[in-house]
Amino acid sequence: METKTQERAVRLQVNHLDKVFGEGAQAVTALKDVNLEIRESEFVMIVGPSGCGKTTLINIIGGLDTQTSGEVLLDGSPISGPGADRGMVFQGYSLFPWLSVQKNVEFGLKMKKVPASQREEAARRYIHLVGLDGFEDALPKQLSGGMKQRVAIARTLANEPEILLMDEPFGALDAQTRVVMQELLAKIRRETNTTILFITHDIDEAVLLGDRVYVMSRRPGSVRDVLRVELPGERSHNSLVLPEFLEIKKKIMDMLWQESNDAAMDR
Repeated sequence: METKTQERAVRLQVNHLDKVFGEGAQAVTALKDVNLEIRESEFVMIVGPSGCGKTTLINIIGGLDTQTSGEVLLDGSPISGPGADRGMVFQGYSLFPWLSVQKNVEFGLKMKKVPASQREEAARRYIHLVGLDGFEDALPKQLSGGMKQRVAIARTLANEPEILLMDEPFGALDAQTRVVMQELLAKIRRETNTTILFITHDIDEAVLLGDRVYVMSRRPGSVRDVLRVELPGERSHNSLVLPEFLEIKKKIMDMLWQESNDAAMDR
C-alpha cells in the first residue's frame, strides 16, 4: 500500500527565500520569503500571475541562479549549483538536432561514462515509457512538437534525477497535444514515482496533474496559498469536468484574479 504523502520523506525544501535583482534605487525584489516543500514521489504545481517569479524560483532550485537570501535544500543538503540530482525540462526542447532520438536520450548517460550496452538499454526503456517505440532512429526535425517534448522528458528521466523540474514544458503545444502530454506525464508519474515540481500558467493543468498547488502572489512573489488536490480515479481529460476539479479550479481562479486586479491597481 502506498505511503501517505505526509508520511514520506521531505525531498526539497525552500526556506525564507528572497531574490533581488540589481542594487540601490534600481533594485527589484522578484521573490520575498518563499517557503515550500516537496515530499518524495509528490507532484507539486506552482501557478501565479505573470511576472511573479515562478521561473526565477525554479531556476534557483535548478542551480541556474542564486538566491539573495534564504536556503534551498535537496535531501537536506544545500543547493549551490546545477547537478545531476535535478533534471530540468523546459518549454524549448533543447535536443541535439544531429542526434537520433536514441542518441539524444543516451546523451546524459554517455557523459556519465555509463557503458554503451547499459545506456542503450536504459534509453530504450524510457523511449518506450514515453510512447516513442519505432522512432529510435528518427532525427528531431522529423518529429512533431509533442514528440520532441517526449524525447526531452525521456532524456531527463534516463538520468534518474532525485527531482524533475519542469518549467511550462507544454506551453508551446496546441491544446489537444497538450492534454495528451498531460495524460502521458500523469502515467509516467504513476509508473516511476518520480518527484516533480512543475511551473505552469494553466490552471486546468495545475489541478489535473498536481497533488498540491502552490498559488503565488503578484511581485514580489510569495506563497499566497497551498491547495491539496484530491480527485477520484486516475487523472485524465475526463477529470476536467468533475465537481471536485471545478471547485479547486474556481478557488485558484479567484485568487489569481485578485492578484492580477491588485497588480493593476498598484500601477
